[in-house]
Amino acid sequence: MINLKIILTLVAIAISTQISKADINVADIFSDNMVLQRNLAVKVWGSADPGEKVLLSFKGQKLKTKTDNKGRWSVLLKPMQAGGPYEMTISGKNEVVLKNILIGDVWICSGQSNMQWPVSKSNNAEQEIKEANYPNIRLFEVPRSVSNVPVDNIPFAKWKECSPETVKNFSAVGYYFGRDLQKEIDVPIGLIHTSWGGTCVETWTSKVSITKLPKYEDFGARIDNYDVLTMAQKFEDDLKEALGGFPEKEVGMKEKWMLPNTDRSDWLSMTLPTLWENAGYKRLNGRVWFSYDINLSAEQLDTTAQLHLGKIHDSDISWVNGQRVGGLNWANEVERVYPVPAQLLKVGKNNISVRVEDKYYKGGFASKADKLFLQLGEKKLPLSGEWQFKVDTVIPDFKPFPNDVPSLLYNAMIHPLIPYGIKGVIWYQGESNTPRSKEYELTFPNMINNWREDWQQGDFPFLFVQLANYQQPVKKPKDDAWAELRESQAKTLHLDNTGMAVAIDIGEANDIHPKNKQEVGNRLMLSALKVAYGKDIVHSGPIYKSMQIDENKVIISFDHIGSGLIVKNKHGYINEFEIAGDDKLFHWAKAKLDGDKIIVWSDQVEKPIAVRFGWSINPAEFNLYNQEGLPASPFRTDDWESMTDGLSFDN
Repeated sequence: MINLKIILTLVAIAISTQISKADINVADIFSDNMVLQRNLAVKVWGSADPGEKVLLSFKGQKLKTKTDNKGRWSVLLKPMQAGGPYEMTISGKNEVVLKNILIGDVWICSGQSNMQWPVSKSNNAEQEIKEANYPNIRLFEVPRSVSNVPVDNIPFAKWKECSPETVKNFSAVGYYFGRDLQKEIDVPIGLIHTSWGGTCVETWTSKVSITKLPKYEDFGARIDNYDVLTMAQKFEDDLKEALGGFPEKEVGMKEKWMLPNTDRSDWLSMTLPTLWENAGYKRLNGRVWFSYDINLSAEQLDTTAQLHLGKIHDSDISWVNGQRVGGLNWANEVERVYPVPAQLLKVGKNNISVRVEDKYYKGGFASKADKLFLQLGEKKLPLSGEWQFKVDTVIPDFKPFPNDVPSLLYNAMIHPLIPYGIKGVIWYQGESNTPRSKEYELTFPNMINNWREDWQQGDFPFLFVQLANYQQPVKKPKDDAWAELRESQAKTLHLDNTGMAVAIDIGEANDIHPKNKQEVGNRLMLSALKVAYGKDIVHSGPIYKSMQIDENKVIISFDHIGSGLIVKNKHGYINEFEIAGDDKLFHWAKAKLDGDKIIVWSDQVEKPIAVRFGWSINPAEFNLYNQEGLPASPFRTDDWESMTDGLSFDN
């Protein structure tokens, strides 16, 4: 009897398996409420038993096909005009009916956290959500996941009508773009949101594409060998081995590790400056204390002293001889410069202690060695070298991270969408690539070409946001990685059918996620009207065109001046210009409007050869626009060595 029950159970399983296998399935991107791309031969695909006949009926079209030996099928719908709603029926041994389908324009919305940022956290969120009743806008959210191989499935995702219930956690930039665009062109809009905060462009690029680039030729094996299922445990085990175990609880502040007489005999050593991931402590998130002793002579002491620590990821508290001298929270782009009271320093041994906290990705000291020093009057005493350190807290978060190796998000969050018919892409990303901004000039266009080649829908419009202003304004002109990233973004406009929404005037000094996503979406929409729809409009602010030197002045010309240049200053002064001579030292410059050109000069530079504009992480006094109200894009006229030259994925 027991054997009979087992046999019957096995037969039932076999029958159910056969029934399951016989079911016709359509790819996950197809569901009720979807938008199909108008005026395009649209591919619909799915799976069934090998050799099964499939019939697809939609809007008068009846298409027949048969699955291949792997059970895959696809059909190609003839181009259709905008409209709906319609139903689609897919028949074989079973029948699938998809309802409430619209035909219109489909846009991919991708990037990192500023694209991921939801409507519920944008400006005027409560009112925006309340008014978000747009049944002709449809939303599709790709779940965040990683894979080292291309996948076809998008689990637990369905198209939804845009409503107050469905829009609140959807991409704010994507929604405001789609809403404004739908009002302009009056056709249904489909928005596919696929983004992940903190991610770099390399992870959004396929293995085939990224390994064609210099310095990435050998990454193929690293991608292939990245085991998503076991990597988390490996990260945890490796970190435990490197540290000799994890601390059970935080005690550093309670035990006052900042005091000079702290027993540090069991502390480890690390050569600073460096990010601790680069020192062998991968996946270390938490709180780490650093200590350094410096001997001072009576001759070195001065009435003015400053502690320079460079950039720290992400938060710090810093002490000199046990007394706090400074600290910043979540300010990884700010160079730490803390005044040190003269009475704190003494002849002989002086202790510097820094408590660094990092909760996400890489932590530690991010600047070069020349940024780490103690300044006493005019003297700079280097602090780079061996520091002692001790881990006080480990945040046990060892999940695979999209930036571990390239292609992880392309495989899991882009590949399953291909070749769904689309109109174009909007993209907001770049912050995570600022450590290698110069290389972005290569990696970003490469990703765009990668997507276009794989989609096989021509050079579809690709519209992107130039990074917004962020952090505290600088007091003196200097090189800046964010400025270099914006330059690399602007250079990407050499690709056909691209557009750039400049956001240099709508950022927030204290938040990398500015809340005014409405203006970002609207500026992307203007680019779409021009690039994707051929409207005769001014879609861009002024972009640098050329320069002419006239004795001690430089005359700057622009493209995209629209109805003319304007200065948002009642006195007519143009801010954020810098000028340099052949010594390559930049000085703040004066600038004035002369018709459609700008004249730039400085009393400190007799023979100028280079001009920079908005060349900092936060050109906070920005005030140059065209009369259509669109801001000028930051630029430089020189091609001198960048601070991120030569840096790539492993740096």
